[in-house]
Parts: sequence; C-alpha cells; structure tokens
Amino acid sequence: MLTGHRVRGFSLIEILVVVVIIAIVSAIALLSLGLLGDDRELQTEGRRLASLVEVAQDEATMQGREFGLEFTVDAYRFVEYDPYNSRWVELFGDELLRIRRLPEGVEFDLYLEGQRVALDFEPADIEEPDNDSMVQDAVQNYAPHILIYSSGDVTPFELALMRRSSQQSLVLEGDFAGGIEIASAED
Repeated sequence: MLTGHRVRGFSLIEILVVVVIIAIVSAIALLSLGLLGDDRELQTEGRRLASLVEVAQDEATMQGREFGLEFTVDAYRFVEYDPYNSRWVELFGDELLRIRRLPEGVEFDLYLEGQRVALDFEPADIEEPDNDSMVQDAVQNYAPHILIYSSGDVTPFELALMRRSSQQSLVLEGDFAGGIEIASAED
C-alpha cells in the first residue's frame, strides 16, 4: 500500500548555494586569522613606527632639536640630544614619542650600512650617574641607533619586523632624506 507521499531531496541549486556560503565564511575566517600570509599586527606596527619617525622629524625641523631612535629586540624609544650637557637624554612627558613595546612574538632586526646590528634586550641606561666613572663614561659614549637631525635628515637604515613563529616579516627602509618605505620581505 503506497500512499501519496513523495520523498523530496535537495535540488542542485540549493546544494550550490550552501557550498558558496561555506566558501565565503571560510575565506572570511582565513583572512581574519591572517592565515593567508597577511600579518596585520606587523603592518600596524610598521606604519606606526614610520609615522612616529615622521613626527620626530617634523619636531626636529620645526624646533631645531636633535632626536635619536634606539631599538631593543622587542621595543624602541626616542631620545633627545641635550646640547647644554653634551649628551642624550630620555624624553619625559611626551606621550607620542614614549617607549613602545612590540606585540608578543614580534622582534626587530636592524641593519645600518648593510651590517646587522646586535640589539640588546633592554634600553641602555642613560640617566645621569652619581659618581661611578665607568658608568659615567658609558652614559657619555651612548648614541642611539638612528639619528634624526634638525635639518630633517635621518640615518639611513633597514629595519625588519619579524614574527619568527610564522616566518612573517615586514621591512622598513629609511633613506637619508627621511623617507620611509614599507615592504614585505618578499619584495
């Protein structure tokens, strides 16, 4: 005894619509997780650093001040040259040019004149020492890695921001005129 009920399956159009929706959701998930080779944190940090160098360059030119930029393995800070005491000093109270740490797992590789610079894990101590002559000599011999002159000129450099766990990297190249180009390591 057969009844009049008919078993209905999915049409080809319905199956294709579901497959397209799954593909779109998967693509969005891959892009948001950075699995397609795009590391947004590296891009953000690279643009931030380039912008801060431009700000320091503008301040140096407008105010006739000399700035420096010191890098550690995972941080950077701006310093200022004090011509009255003939030494570099930390910038206090400047929220924009304060010390900045990179996100977890991101590190710097710095190249000056084609030579890799060995970076420390902590910024150098440039505070005025009390009386220890060895410490005082170290403070007087301190120099930041990159100089930002009051003329607007900048020490040429090549700086790589790297996330070693995923082999992602971004390269900033600074020229003498103060221009900074951002490129991926493959470029």
